[in-house]
Amino acid sequence: MNHNQQLNEVKHEDESALTDFLASLIDYTPTIPDELVEHYLAKSGFQCPDVRLIRLVAVATQKFVSEVATEALQQCKARQATVVRDKKDKQQRDKRLIMNMDDLSKALQEYGVNAKHQEYFADSPSAGMESAPRDE
Repeated sequence: MNHNQQLNEVKHEDESALTDFLASLIDYTPTIPDELVEHYLAKSGFQCPDVRLIRLVAVATQKFVSEVATEALQQCKARQATVVRDKKDKQQRDKRLIMNMDDLSKALQEYGVNAKHQEYFADSPSAGMESAPRDE
């Protein structure tokens, strides 16, 4: 068998696997609803009537969100593991993990997404707060 025949067989196997995978997406119900994926695809200017492609995007999005959440959890565990020794006893009693925006920002940064929140500056300490109505 020559090199071209081997390449054609590999290509045929890849196409067959892709066809089987796309066919399996018809019966699959992703975590992210089709309507939500369609909305954001339409918002970005992409419209596709093929439900298989919509579900493929949903699966890819689900995988991305899962990987970011896992990485943020690792960031959270690493941050909480560096607690000062004085607080070590309290941490042993309270094993809850508290994820914050810094953990998420670091995880997203690994994927090229900048999610740092803006600093908030106020003219006065009461800026942005509703004033209580005065009875005159």
